Amino acid sequence: MASARVDLDGNPIKPITICMIGAGGFIGSHLCEKLMAETLHKVLAVDVYSDKIKHLLEPSSLPWADRIQFHRLNIKNDSRLEGLIRISDLVIFFLSSFMCLCSRVSDIALEFASNIINLAAICTPADYNTRPLDTIYSNFIDALPVIKYCSENGKRLIHFSTCEVYGKTIGCFLPKDSPLRQDPAYYVLSEDSSPCIFGPIEKQRWSYACAKQLVERLIYAEGAENGLEFTIVRPFNWIGPRMDFIPGIDGPSEGVPRVLACFSNNLLRREPLKLVDGGESQRTFVYIKDAIEAVLLMIENPSRANGQIFNVGNPNNEVTVRQLAEMMTQVYSTVSNEPSLSTPTIDISSKEFYGEGYDDSDKRIPDMTIINRQLGWNPKTSLWDLLESTLTYQHRTYAEAVKKATSKPVAS
Repeated sequence: MASARVDLDGNPIKPITICMIGAGGFIGSHLCEKLMAETLHKVLAVDVYSDKIKHLLEPSSLPWADRIQFHRLNIKNDSRLEGLIRISDLVIFFLSSFMCLCSRVSDIALEFASNIINLAAICTPADYNTRPLDTIYSNFIDALPVIKYCSENGKRLIHFSTCEVYGKTIGCFLPKDSPLRQDPAYYVLSEDSSPCIFGPIEKQRWSYACAKQLVERLIYAEGAENGLEFTIVRPFNWIGPRMDFIPGIDGPSEGVPRVLACFSNNLLRREPLKLVDGGESQRTFVYIKDAIEAVLLMIENPSRANGQIFNVGNPNNEVTVRQLAEMMTQVYSTVSNEPSLSTPTIDISSKEFYGEGYDDSDKRIPDMTIINRQLGWNPKTSLWDLLESTLTYQHRTYAEAVKKATSKPVAS
């Protein structure tokens, strides 16, 4: 039972009030589900959209109905934010893409929370190039009030950053035939030792990573100088149901979501998957439900999580983007009972797909030493299994809507 749960040190877990900024997004919705189903914590859910958590808010007869409240706020200009933070024990801050576009949490919202979780901002590579100003403002400037309110009101903060703060690996600067490229010391990314290496200023793709790094440095400085209790999370490609959007269905038709949703959109429309620069970049992927387990451990073990920066990813699920496309094509064919296209992928240049100023890292593999030592967490789900779960959801949720959107009207 939730009331009998204990933390990693055997202490009873007391219910707290959490102000979750960006609760209506991909990560926030899964975290809300976890908190409602398995704990007695109360959530003040702050966002501009509630579609992904609607099932948690209605009907009022749900067993957790009195433990979750939705506050529709724009964090840029709503005076209620600080109030919500003040009445909370923890603030969780996810800057979700929708929230970045049109919201800032108000003063009252922050007054109500003691713990703040931040989850809201522009977080798709296509926007880093074409909207660098919005990227910097939404990921840095818009985060400042949340950090300020938490520090001034003595509230614990869990801030969601990104693995992009690492930038490029040291290994990518070595000669292509150098044996050192195979040495993990040159490509595995560690929270307390890896440098943050970005491209030149004209490569505006790094505006996002730079803004996120600056927020991390500000939070760390608030902790060192003013005693802010914080945890910083660096997600490494969390994927699963409800991630991003399908262009033209539940998002802008001209929108470009992240890779999993991009490929899902191609599969649903029976179009070749577009491989940017041949899909040679390597990435690791972790299932959202595994990652949420790690976040819950951070929430309920503050003595082990405060002052820490945590990589949260699955180094065992590393593939090239091309391999990801091939695997998704196979899985979707099984899920949908549709044959794969004769030409399942096509190559496209990064300039054509993202525009001028694009740049990227070669690999992103997380070092899991710190999170394993502090919280005993390890991911469990294989890449095939998480893709099967995700694409089953994508097909069930979107296939009919995409079919209707793409069907030609019958001639009269």
